[in-house]
Amino acid sequence: MTERVLHHTVTDAEDGLPLRTLLRETLGISSSLLSRLKRVSGAIQLNGECVTVRAVLRRGDEVRVSISVEENPHIRLTDGKLLPLSVLYEDEDILVVNKAAGIYAHRASTAPEAPCLLDAIYAHGNGAYTAHLVNRLDRGTSGVLLAAKSGYVHELLRRALLAGTLRRSYLAVVEGIPVPAEGCIDLPITRAEGSIIKRCVSPHGDAARTRYESVAVGDGCTLVRLFPETGRTHQLRVHMSAVGHPLVGDWLYGTEDRTRITRPALHSHTLSFEHPITQEPLSFRAPLPVDMKALLPNIVEGWLKDDF
Repeated sequence: MTERVLHHTVTDAEDGLPLRTLLRETLGISSSLLSRLKRVSGAIQLNGECVTVRAVLRRGDEVRVSISVEENPHIRLTDGKLLPLSVLYEDEDILVVNKAAGIYAHRASTAPEAPCLLDAIYAHGNGAYTAHLVNRLDRGTSGVLLAAKSGYVHELLRRALLAGTLRRSYLAVVEGIPVPAEGCIDLPITRAEGSIIKRCVSPHGDAARTRYESVAVGDGCTLVRLFPETGRTHQLRVHMSAVGHPLVGDWLYGTEDRTRITRPALHSHTLSFEHPITQEPLSFRAPLPVDMKALLPNIVEGWLKDDF
């Protein structure tokens, strides 16, 4: 992996600040990456000299930080290295893929030998970097997935996600016809009692908001767009189930019917954000997969193709 270096000239407003504050707050370096940087000689320099993060900055000082420092991943590859990757975009900082349904994003503790996407990405990069997933998708969820190639870039994208400037939309096929056809579900979510997997709506849970809009109706189900404004575990599945319209095929929050679809009918459709290094606006889309289209046979194929 090519070395990535940050350069920063100290401004009037930053005069007198500790270097640590500049690194954390202005440059967006996470505490874990900063800990690694401090252990590598020459990774942090002030005016061309190695310094500690306690150094006090003066106007005009030149700060240089190598952000390519990564911990040894100690990855033990599963057969994930054999998984084909559908790459939508790649540069030296990020990788965007169209994840297939049925694939674990991370190695699962319940199925440690099962292929996973992280192993496939590691093999794709010939071991040059360890990917950090930004928008995590469940095993059954397909679609656009963003990975950072360094801890530094991951931290910047994580902040963008929390700030709402990394925008996501999903497509789901839900049971029944939502009324009203569009709206906002604002219901807190917490872990269901007695379960390590299932979540539920609870007044004691964490705040969770999902906007939705109906797109088309067919055969007793509805294709909806979902816009998560928070990122709780299983948020979209829990929210749609809570308003009486669980995802088709959702074995945990609805009714499983493997004759219709073998997974919850949820797809990461679009992802838009500014590149964390270049600030270039980027937008990606993954078309609705075949198994979800099959749930809506009365909808004109050409319409689906043009819009989704």
